[in-house]
Amino acid sequence: MSAVAPDNQPLVLGIESSCDETAAALVRADGAIVAQIIASQDEHHAPFGGVVPEIAARAHVEVLAPMVGRVLADAGMTLADVDAIAATAGPGLIGGVMVGLVTAKALSLASGKPLIAVNHLEGHALSPRLADRELEFPYLLLLASGGHCQILEVRGVGEYRRLATTIDDALGEAFDKTAKILGLGYPGGPAVERLAKEGDPDAVPLPRPLKGSAEPHFSFAGLKSAVMRAHDSGQYAAADIAASFQQAAMDCVIDRTAGALAVANDVKALVVAGGVAANQRLRGALEDMAQRHGLAFAAPPMKLCTDNAAMIAWAGQERLAAGLVEEGGDPLSISARPRWPLDPDAEAVRGAGVKA
Repeated sequence: MSAVAPDNQPLVLGIESSCDETAAALVRADGAIVAQIIASQDEHHAPFGGVVPEIAARAHVEVLAPMVGRVLADAGMTLADVDAIAATAGPGLIGGVMVGLVTAKALSLASGKPLIAVNHLEGHALSPRLADRELEFPYLLLLASGGHCQILEVRGVGEYRRLATTIDDALGEAFDKTAKILGLGYPGGPAVERLAKEGDPDAVPLPRPLKGSAEPHFSFAGLKSAVMRAHDSGQYAAADIAASFQQAAMDCVIDRTAGALAVANDVKALVVAGGVAANQRLRGALEDMAQRHGLAFAAPPMKLCTDNAAMIAWAGQERLAAGLVEEGGDPLSISARPRWPLDPDAEAVRGAGVKA
């Protein structure tokens, strides 16, 4: 006999495959993560110093279906116990997104359970509320990952106002490229943070792109190029380059976030989410900023910072509770999307192209 969610609370199966983590999770409406599995692809991509989309998509195909079975088995449940199936439908590497979305469509069709197509960025944006059920709207969100760097007002589920975005590279991408330049391997963010602890953050003169500018956006391409020049000069130790890069990046983030707070409308908290939110120096600096502005501070636990299926299932729960899911769920004809802005009405940003 299959298990039943306690108190008959709605139970959502989440699937995430937008980049290089394959994940499946079961999450209840009260935020309890009933079961979750995350499979990393680090060993597949490490030889290349970054994610290879074709390799990522094949790896998702190999592990996702049995992973869903394992998550259900770990919870002592079957698809009959699930109330909805939420899957990342974009943005992300299109091959990986297609694998997860097609799997969710097949499960929905076979079980008769509604499909919820989730914006991956919304998963990150709402993940702090999965970790902290007391976190209320509206809040200011710094969303920083390998593919995205944005500041948004989160007014409610499905209600986002973008205040800033990157005009070139994302913050996580800059960390990864710095790690590659320094020969630290992949994934780069944690490696740079570890090495930075051994270095002097003032040793290498690096730029702070757009710091102090009236323009609200981010730019990290010039900083990344400066790191390469510093490394190629042979004048600086790798630890000093790592520490100086991390400090320069943080100075930019703090400056840009302060500017966003000045124009935000009555936010109650400062929140950071996404893979870069795992950086302890960044968390500490943002928490200090929140205290100075009289705001609460929130950040997901480490396990919810990087890509995971619990945040996708939770976004499905949030959308259900907000009445944003049509009866029967999203149509099975819905397409995977490589780009999907949270604020489609935001003005285009110079140089950003599709990243805007």
